[in-house]
Amino acid sequence: MRKHLFIDGKWVEASEYRPLFSPYSGEQIAEVAYAGAAEVERAIEAAERARPIMASMPAHERASILEKLATLIREKSEECARLIALEAAKPLKTARLEVERTIATYKFAAEEAKRIHGETIPMDAAPGGEDRVAYTIRQPLGVVAAITPFNFPMNLVAHKVGPAIAAGNTIVLKPAGQTPLSALFLAELLQQAGLPAGALNVVTGSGSVIGDCLVRDDRIKAVTFTGSPEVGIAIRNKAGLKKVILELGSNSALIVDQGVDVDAMIARAVTGAFSYAGQVCISLQRIYVHEQLFDEFVSKFVIQTETLHLGDPLDPATDVSALIGLRDSERSLQWIAEAEKLGATVATGNRKDGNIVQPTVLLHVDSSSKISCQEVFAPIVMINKVSTIEEAIRLVNDSKYGLQAGIYTENIRTAFAAAEALEVGGVMINDIPTFRVDHMPYGGVKESGTGREGVKYTIQELTEQKLICFKK
Repeated sequence: MRKHLFIDGKWVEASEYRPLFSPYSGEQIAEVAYAGAAEVERAIEAAERARPIMASMPAHERASILEKLATLIREKSEECARLIALEAAKPLKTARLEVERTIATYKFAAEEAKRIHGETIPMDAAPGGEDRVAYTIRQPLGVVAAITPFNFPMNLVAHKVGPAIAAGNTIVLKPAGQTPLSALFLAELLQQAGLPAGALNVVTGSGSVIGDCLVRDDRIKAVTFTGSPEVGIAIRNKAGLKKVILELGSNSALIVDQGVDVDAMIARAVTGAFSYAGQVCISLQRIYVHEQLFDEFVSKFVIQTETLHLGDPLDPATDVSALIGLRDSERSLQWIAEAEKLGATVATGNRKDGNIVQPTVLLHVDSSSKISCQEVFAPIVMINKVSTIEEAIRLVNDSKYGLQAGIYTENIRTAFAAAEALEVGGVMINDIPTFRVDHMPYGGVKESGTGREGVKYTIQELTEQKLICFKK
């Protein structure tokens, strides 16, 4: 099937199309348009024309469109899940969960569209402020550029598109090169839901070409990007005075304190490490276990890991399928080999079949190895022994990233101390760092990004506060 661009409410042919292949089978699944500068310009122009229409649309109408979209996705949920599984090699059971979260995200956006408000300011609190009444309102920024990754091709799009529409903005969406089909399907559904032409435009193709056009254009008022720190930093350097929201890398860590019930957490930890083959921004990559529980934890973690079913993403029984590309699977084995050279031992895994890398558990990993200090984005987890919680916190913080971290502990003082000391955007007490629900504030520190997602918080990022003051 040939997939065109979606600009100004119409399907637009491009001058170039390229094949899209399944990460699992290698078979061609579509031909996808590759936009050039001219097509991007056309999309920005359409979004700019639609800007006053969206800005003046009543909140209840914006909410109604988002509610209709959620209903349409619900009606086509299995089609959506199979599309994600096909283009992203996400196991069907995991893809279905993503669709459920996508529906929830758009519902949250519909609700928050009706809760955008300001505050009154007591002007007479300052000398000279007497006889004045003031209040603030929040107004849409205008045209928003949304650049999304492959790993959550529907829900991470929803986290950008939903709040942008709720706030009255228009959007030019650039989905990941491997996962354009679900974004184009979204455009079709939003058109059915009644979104005005030009309010959402989807341009597919080269990230460097499209991204550069979007980031440098003065009509774009905000850029919201999820992806690598290298690209995120480049965007920020080029964006000028635009608002920039960046969700970047991570090597999320979990601390396991002495005295906790290992049996109660093992399945959860294994899920956090290997869900979608570790290709999750907050995938559990590093585990620091108190020496009193280390042997028990490792033994049970490995046993649970070896029960995971590997195979076709369209098989409902599959837990782990292919990585997004062959280079990623080859890199994974190279990083494991490097860790072994630095003294790590492989407890299980370290094999691949095509693009499927067997879930791998490494022990005693040196802190200088890539597995420890970079983002692996593969089904690989390291487990190291610590003698104190203070040592574990120091090791977690010894990272250029800081998205989320978790700690299992029965000690309330330890929990509060860790919550304060961990240098991350979110601390999960008695849970894995991979936990996220779609209305909570989500974002990191250091090279994990700037700004916050979570529908309400994204709306704040995508609106401008205005003060209005009356003199009596």
